[in-house]
Amino acid sequence: MEGFNMEIEVKSQKDDEIVFIVRDAEVPFVNAIRRCAMVNVPKIAIEDVNIIRNDSAMFNEVLAHRLGLTPLVSDLDALEGLSLPEDDDWEEYTNGIMFTLKEEGPKVVYSKDLISSDSKIKPVYDTIPLVKLKDNEKLNIESVAKVGYGKDHAKWMPTTVCAYKQYPEITFNDDLEIDYDCASACPRGVLKSDKRSKKIKILDIENCSMCKSCVRASTNGYINVGYRENDFIFRIETDGSMPPKEVLLKACEVLGEKADKFIRFSEEGGSK
Repeated sequence: MEGFNMEIEVKSQKDDEIVFIVRDAEVPFVNAIRRCAMVNVPKIAIEDVNIIRNDSAMFNEVLAHRLGLTPLVSDLDALEGLSLPEDDDWEEYTNGIMFTLKEEGPKVVYSKDLISSDSKIKPVYDTIPLVKLKDNEKLNIESVAKVGYGKDHAKWMPTTVCAYKQYPEITFNDDLEIDYDCASACPRGVLKSDKRSKKIKILDIENCSMCKSCVRASTNGYINVGYRENDFIFRIETDGSMPPKEVLLKACEVLGEKADKFIRFSEEGGSK
């Protein structure tokens, strides 16, 4: 569109979290990225479980559910060569990554005890407790991990947090008497009263949740809290299965493919 000049600034980036600022964008566009990151990015998770023996007190269904929700390494290298749900051979039992679990009590069985047929694809965390076995109790499980999408099941959702908020904006009515009490009402410490310089300082505007506690605490309406309509603070946190940057890039790629498909559909007169 005319005048569209979106800017992106990365504020922080860790192994499992990225926070960035999106400027000069629209809510539908930013929300589309959020949706794609949650439900359209492929991820590996245990899908088929064959419980050969389970002497523990945990029901088979519960144990299978715990296995499915155990995060597995799903970066680009791990996904290479694996079938996607839209492929014809995806449902075949042997078309996936085999995981075996054979243990005997007394012990606590952890995610590290899962033996993978592919050294690249393994549980992200070794210390996730799966089940507790008592004396002489045995466990024998064969399972298959496959690639899937979060739109089909939460176990295939790579993000634990995927959210945005509009960029906060705090202004003061300088023609009114300074109300220092409104600064102490902020639950996040965004504001600080400075009576020496006779003003209220904004310490961390991006930490503002726009709860307007300061506005309600002001008796004369000295402070105003709003937001920039086209600027956003975006945060993506993953379960460790894949880097958040990969999630973001793949989400943008999927969104671009959807847009291209819609353009082709329109250009062809809606014939397909």
